[in-house]
Amino acid sequence: MMPRSIAALCGAALFVALPLAANAQSGIASVYAYSGGETASGEHASPQAMTAAHKSLPFGSKVRVTNLRNGHSAVVRINDRGPFVRGRIIDVTPAAAHALGFSGLAPVKVEVVHG
Repeated sequence: MMPRSIAALCGAALFVALPLAANAQSGIASVYAYSGGETASGEHASPQAMTAAHKSLPFGSKVRVTNLRNGHSAVVRINDRGPFVRGRIIDVTPAAAHALGFSGLAPVKVEVVHG
């Protein structure tokens, strides 16, 4: 039998791990680029940057996007709002889409790695 203090620590570890799993989403990613425009965070948009738009994550959050078709993943920083098309969960720049191995649309998993 496990001592009560160790069991409590194990339970605490499980409690800490659960919110991380809750930060994962699956859905459709699309490619976008506001060349020369301004993002919702006030940054100058750059198609060459590893950035993305998400509807609700705080600006500056870093997320790992994984292309479910080929397994490629990339970490991007949230600096804009969107996508505004039903069924899509994230818009990535052309540079990020290239790293993920897609153009247009792709099924992805999005996980927060740093908020």
